[in-house]
Amino acid sequence: MSDSRYRKVPSARLSRLASFGQLAGGIAGGVLAEGARRLAAGERPQLSQLLLTPANAARVTEQLSRLRGAAMKLGQMISMDAGDLLPAELTAILAKLRDSAHFMPPAQLNRVLVAELGPDWRRRFARFEATPLAAASIGQVHRAQLADGRVLAVKVQYPGVADSIDADVDNVATLLRLSSLLPATLDIAPLLAEAKRQLHEEADYIREAEQMRRYHTLLAGDPAFVLPVPVAELSTGRVLAMDFVPGQSIETLQDAPAETRDAAMGALLALVLRELFEFGFMQTDPNFANYRWQPDTGRIVLLDFGAARAVPAATTAAYRRLMQAGLAEDHAALRAALIEVGFVAPATLDRHGGAIDAMIAVLMVHLGKPGLFDFADRSFVEDVRRQAEGIAADRAAWHIPPADTLFVQRKVSGTALLAVRMQARLPLREMVADSMAATVSLS
Repeated sequence: MSDSRYRKVPSARLSRLASFGQLAGGIAGGVLAEGARRLAAGERPQLSQLLLTPANAARVTEQLSRLRGAAMKLGQMISMDAGDLLPAELTAILAKLRDSAHFMPPAQLNRVLVAELGPDWRRRFARFEATPLAAASIGQVHRAQLADGRVLAVKVQYPGVADSIDADVDNVATLLRLSSLLPATLDIAPLLAEAKRQLHEEADYIREAEQMRRYHTLLAGDPAFVLPVPVAELSTGRVLAMDFVPGQSIETLQDAPAETRDAAMGALLALVLRELFEFGFMQTDPNFANYRWQPDTGRIVLLDFGAARAVPAATTAAYRRLMQAGLAEDHAALRAALIEVGFVAPATLDRHGGAIDAMIAVLMVHLGKPGLFDFADRSFVEDVRRQAEGIAADRAAWHIPPADTLFVQRKVSGTALLAVRMQARLPLREMVADSMAATVSLS
């Protein structure tokens, strides 16, 4: 493996702040260069057009993948949540954040393991592979083996990540404000506070092990999924040891027959509905790397439970009314449910009710088709985007949904995005209706 994947994680606050300064400077330089080019061509570009260029997206991706931690995690969220809103080339560049983290150099890795498992940590394993199997935003994963032959996956957190969460989130927020991408009147403080809280939870590997055990109980007897078992005696708040469960990238499922792809995506969508309406508890990170595929067993491996969290009863009830209104094709009830769940603010509905009604009509036609729903059919996206242009241009009408809604919708949207990638065809209306009927006593 090339040494280019190995980069020391900047753990000191000053060095991380300097990295953000370099990022801001690089973006500013890119804006000036692109602005000059467009002005020379006789164009009058808007600031958002100068900021959201492939070159700037590449700068952001590279710098965040070096920083890792909360900064990279937030970039991953943007890449997952942007969906059809960003130009395809920008989405493709940002998507690299989902699996492009650099590795810790061996010396830095050793220091972390000594601090967490003691100076003789190597003696606790018969074998520990120095090259990671994977590297993500908060930690990297190594294969190891115990003396009894048990094969493990050991997740090791990058140094300084937990301590830098608050500062990283604040620095990303500062970049957003300086870029003028967000209106000054938009209050993002509650969302930032919730993002910090969730990221601190994700950095607590003891908590993640508990959530892993919880999902073992919730999914007991479900033949569609397999989960690793945590190893308590080799785990700490910064190291998480678990059974190594073999599997391929979920994206290799794309090469499987249509019925196999549909069955796998049907299981994942059914899981989302159970989490929302039955469990009242959801793993809210739909990053594709959190799923693996076992072609020999037909099962999906579920990984990474750091983002598992309770879904408030009020959020579940609001989603229930939203879906009931959609199934009934009741436009008035759907408008009310969109406000209740927090997707639309009353003021936005007052200012842009016609455009919102038009988007509802487009979605009703597309989602309300009987029979199999074709996730790969994106013919409606341009119509929705066209109706949304007026709302997007009216910065005074911008609105941030409640954090609980955002976390749930992140899982819903990410699962739908994977279904699009798999070109799945599922009886969507029937699945939602059956889930509502099965859990009506919980409403």
